[in-house]
Amino acid sequence: LLASSAASDVYKRQILYKSMLRRECGIDVISITEQLSDDPTSMLIEALLEAMDEYYSINLAQEVRRGMNEKFSRGGVVSIPPFGYRMGKEHFEIDLYQASLVTMIYQDFLKGLSCRQIAGKLNEMGILSNRGNPFESRTVEYILSNPTYCGKLRRNLQGTDRTDRFHRSENVMIVNGFHKAIISEELYDSVQEKMALTQRSYAAYSRTSPDNFMLQGLVRCSNCGATLTRTSGKHSLQCYRYARGQCEKSHSVTLKNIKSALFRQIEQDFQEAALYIRFLPPSEETDTQTVRLLLKREQERLQKVKAAYEAGIDSINEYQQSKRKILKQIEELSLLLDSKNSPPKNHPKTLTITIPQLLSLLDSPAIDECDKNKLLRSFISKIIFNRTDSTLQIYYHT
Repeated sequence: LLASSAASDVYKRQILYKSMLRRECGIDVISITEQLSDDPTSMLIEALLEAMDEYYSINLAQEVRRGMNEKFSRGGVVSIPPFGYRMGKEHFEIDLYQASLVTMIYQDFLKGLSCRQIAGKLNEMGILSNRGNPFESRTVEYILSNPTYCGKLRRNLQGTDRTDRFHRSENVMIVNGFHKAIISEELYDSVQEKMALTQRSYAAYSRTSPDNFMLQGLVRCSNCGATLTRTSGKHSLQCYRYARGQCEKSHSVTLKNIKSALFRQIEQDFQEAALYIRFLPPSEETDTQTVRLLLKREQERLQKVKAAYEAGIDSINEYQQSKRKILKQIEELSLLLDSKNSPPKNHPKTLTITIPQLLSLLDSPAIDECDKNKLLRSFISKIIFNRTDSTLQIYYHT
């Protein structure tokens, strides 16, 4: 239906523009392949020819889509390879260097890093996407939600839907592919569960905040339930929907005031209670493998710039500049690899923390705001702020 409507619009525009050229400019549009006379019958023939051309175009598109869907249903490849793969003769083939980074991304996400933090880590390492762009949080989220990495293929059978970037509509079909998996299905499923939990924990609009702060995604509007996000001055919070004209009541409050009220209420609710924090053992195997591959790549780059200088492609200044930069990167990666190969430290399994100690940590400028947010989320589900009577309703995890 959409294709028919588009074809009709194109046909109408063709008639309009030809008519305007003929009447207002005195210009006739003449077809070399389909020459017509000037008699009135030619107008009817021209319309029929244009309609047949549009029908052929629409029908061809449908046949191509049907053929691609049929090939896809049998596990065939009908798209470009994602990050971590390259195109083989018939199926995707693993790119060992990029595949190690994909594994690192999945492991880091399970360790607690956000998509934004993982993107920053990749950019610091000098990694670029397949399009040659720096990583963004949405790029990382796309990788984390792509079942291709566990040996499957997905496709929207109705064609490309630009509003469904992460392929979550009901028209998306997932089949088993013939390519080798980079990660296990268990690891992929664990990441999907955590992503779903994150989406439920962080209300709408809080996940896309450009920067982290301690109360991110926790404080909600008592009128509409939307998240309170930071204003442009970053010293206060306001209902996201109110800022867009979708909520009728303002819920503006300074971060200082709501933070003080929250601390007082936590201290009153728990009094002499204590929190028990359990630490998971760190997994360094994936990171070590990635650092080794990065180190190998830099050593190969060093040989390439030397070969370019010897071949007369680069000048001595260009060679020295490139060599200095690569040697610095090799030194940093070597130090990082040595630190990862050192004997593991004895990390505590559990840590007991009192409420005064907890509040002291939350108030300390030495603690990252993202870590403070995770600490609050470990025992707080949400905070409802009522601007009318300036009260807080704190919902704790039980």
